[in-house]
Amino acid sequence: MTNDDEPELVHEAAELVRPYVITNGRDLVNDSAFSLLTLVTVAQEPPRTTPLDPEKQRLLELCAGGFLSIAEIAGHTGLPVGVVKILVSDLTEEGHLYARAPIPSAQLVERQILEEVLNGLQARFG
Repeated sequence: MTNDDEPELVHEAAELVRPYVITNGRDLVNDSAFSLLTLVTVAQEPPRTTPLDPEKQRLLELCAGGFLSIAEIAGHTGLPVGVVKILVSDLTEEGHLYARAPIPSAQLVERQILEEVLNGLQARFG
């Protein structure tokens, strides 16, 4: 006997199984190594290896244009952030990608210093 809810359950099960298959059932050992703001790009001299999985190849294509954050990669690929972190971790270990910490936000400058700079520029250039 079939139930009207079965197609929905099958779809939900497929959504849960896919990330497991993509990561080969692995979990990221050091989750703090990659934050949402970690910047990733293709390595200057990537190694020549055997063909990559389609998901890994997609990440390399995305990152070829320059630095992208983990959050941006997840948004473009539609993959969960945890899966993206695992794939990026694999690709950096293999030498395909280069990852670095995000640029720290600038420290706030005192208003008085900014006013002095502005006054100096106005005095010099009118």
